[in-house]
Amino acid sequence: MRTGGLTTLLAVTITVAGCATSGPPPANGALIPVDQRQAITTLAGEDLLKGAPVSLDQFHGDALIINIWGAWCGPCRAEAPELVQAHAESGVDFLGIDVRDHDRGFAEDFARDRLAAYPSLYDPPGRALVNLGRYRNAQVPTTLVLDREHRVAAVFHGGVLAADILPRIREVTAE
Repeated sequence: MRTGGLTTLLAVTITVAGCATSGPPPANGALIPVDQRQAITTLAGEDLLKGAPVSLDQFHGDALIINIWGAWCGPCRAEAPELVQAHAESGVDFLGIDVRDHDRGFAEDFARDRLAAYPSLYDPPGRALVNLGRYRNAQVPTTLVLDREHRVAAVFHGGVLAADILPRIREVTAE
């Protein structure tokens, strides 16, 4: 009888180990090796300022930066000018995802004042995040650098500086 319990424990251990990723997650902002990148295949919603549909398909074949933000978020406020600078200097498309802002007017003011150079999905409940795979529970703010095949090539947790993200953008666009 004792063998059955040990067999079950071994089976559970193997199953859990098989679901784990290989090794620890990469350091904040580190370039993820191509063979370890996870593709983001679906992402869509309503543009915060224009109300028009926005979809990942609109950025097909191009590198893309996704920034998860909220107008209520202090670090988001601090990083906003840095992201605008990185967007302007890199020439790469950016897409924001505004989460947990239930007052649309407050979020619109934030975007107009700080982020108007690129679209943001208006997603108060965070439903679009489900499509970000392992990054769906990311803290706010989080910035994902996607390669041309829309695989996550780097992740910045917390506020980001243009000086930190621009080198990653250049590396990914040079691939």
